[in-house]
Amino acid sequence: MRTPHVLLRWAALVAALAALNAAVTFYNVWPTPKIRWEGDLSIELALCLLLLLLTRRWHAAWPRGTAWALAGLWFALTVGRYADVTARALFGRRMNAYWDLPHVSNVAGMFLEATPAATRAGIVAGTVAGLVALLLVLRWAFGRVVSGLQVEGTRRALMAVTAAALLFFAGQRVSPSVPREPAFTAPVSQTYAVQAQLIVEAVRATSGVQVLPEGPPMVTDLRRAPGADVLLLFLESYGAITYDRPAFAEGLADSRQRFADAVAGTGRQVVSAFVESPTFGGGSWLAHISLMSGLEVRTEYTNALLMTQQRDTLPSAFARNGYRTIAVMPGLQQQWPEGRFYGFDRIYDRDAMGYLGPEFGWWGVPDQYSMATLDALELAPAARRPLFVFYPLINTHAPFAPTPPYQPDWSRMTGEAPFDEEAVSLAFDDWADWENLSPGYVRSVSYEFRMLAGYLEAHPERNLVIVLLGDHQPPAAVTGEGQSWNVPVHVVATQPELLDRLRAAGFVDGMEPPRPEISPMHELLPTLLDALGDPVTTTTPAR
Repeated sequence: MRTPHVLLRWAALVAALAALNAAVTFYNVWPTPKIRWEGDLSIELALCLLLLLLTRRWHAAWPRGTAWALAGLWFALTVGRYADVTARALFGRRMNAYWDLPHVSNVAGMFLEATPAATRAGIVAGTVAGLVALLLVLRWAFGRVVSGLQVEGTRRALMAVTAAALLFFAGQRVSPSVPREPAFTAPVSQTYAVQAQLIVEAVRATSGVQVLPEGPPMVTDLRRAPGADVLLLFLESYGAITYDRPAFAEGLADSRQRFADAVAGTGRQVVSAFVESPTFGGGSWLAHISLMSGLEVRTEYTNALLMTQQRDTLPSAFARNGYRTIAVMPGLQQQWPEGRFYGFDRIYDRDAMGYLGPEFGWWGVPDQYSMATLDALELAPAARRPLFVFYPLINTHAPFAPTPPYQPDWSRMTGEAPFDEEAVSLAFDDWADWENLSPGYVRSVSYEFRMLAGYLEAHPERNLVIVLLGDHQPPAAVTGEGQSWNVPVHVVATQPELLDRLRAAGFVDGMEPPRPEISPMHELLPTLLDALGDPVTTTTPAR
């Protein structure tokens, strides 16, 4: 009969192996940062045990610190597993360490900013404590394994378990008759190998010479929109999911209808289509430069390379026709090299916007304030050139909360008290729910449509062509896995010939885009230029 001490030692060893296996085989609990274990096995643990068993045959004892070294290795594998499964679940794509790691602090900051201060402190403290606890648990687990391997009977048992796991793993891959359960997860070391390969490829690409294709011709007379101010509004995270998911479509029905009513009530028309974004769940700038350059830009490297070149862009096409070109960037708090590349006449960053009211979320400035300020400074003056405005709306950026209140009295927006205290208080009660971002997402998109409808109603006399489109789908934490990269595009105008050109290109009347998408985003540029005017044969460089 086994003594209680022996039984406890075996129980501790089994618990240690279970912990080590679970640490590298867990999955994400969508749409949260949480994890779950589904009973999968780790081939890496089997190989680690085999290595320990073999080295135990060659050496009477391992060096001091072996358990700590193995715990450190397993800690790295656990963190890598978490990053891999969480990135896929929350952002809808594989992580690319070379390009994504520089943005991790900003992404974390955006989510933390949208949570109460006490919650932020708890998250930071909990994360640090959790990592320390993980390392200690892994050290304990490997301590039990290393200690157990000193006993002959334990070594034999572990050798049998390890051999069975390796044979089962091999059998699943060579014979369909071998049961598929329990399954083995993909090795985390393979994830690191893929990341290393991506880094090598990125370094080779950046050190080599990549030839980018020529962009589409941007020589147009803009005759189908004479004197109109053209507003290119990118609606952050506005994706096809707002139509494809019934709950989202229903939640946005009223605000979309309000926008459509404002369009019709001010003598305008709207046509809509889908295009495919070059990015998913983030990387808005890739969508911006794809549309405004007419080149497909899917990577940071292509983006950076393109900006080193002297290229025609959509702003330069308007500048050649006498337009004043403006970028409204209320979220801009650092250097923006794209501004020099595009050649805008004026860039309104956060400081230039002069917002002094309550801040909402990471970006702070309500889009209604930005629209009111743009109108007061640039659109309202009578004696001026026509305007081309590039404006990425910011209040639909993840984590989609808190959403600013809508102010029906637009004259208050540029004053000292844009909102009533009660409205602000209610807005700040709407903190981001990390485990369910969808309600906040719908509210934020509804706000944008309500705001734009209010602007049209407040200024029915403006001669405008508005291109409103999504930059990319929201993160997979909102959409779920396996979604398309399509985004809606709506064009609001009064010019019949311009609208007819868009209809001929696949747009339809109203706010409901047809399927399939009409083109990738970069091919939308020549479509828009064709709608706005005819090509001309002689040009004067814009810069």
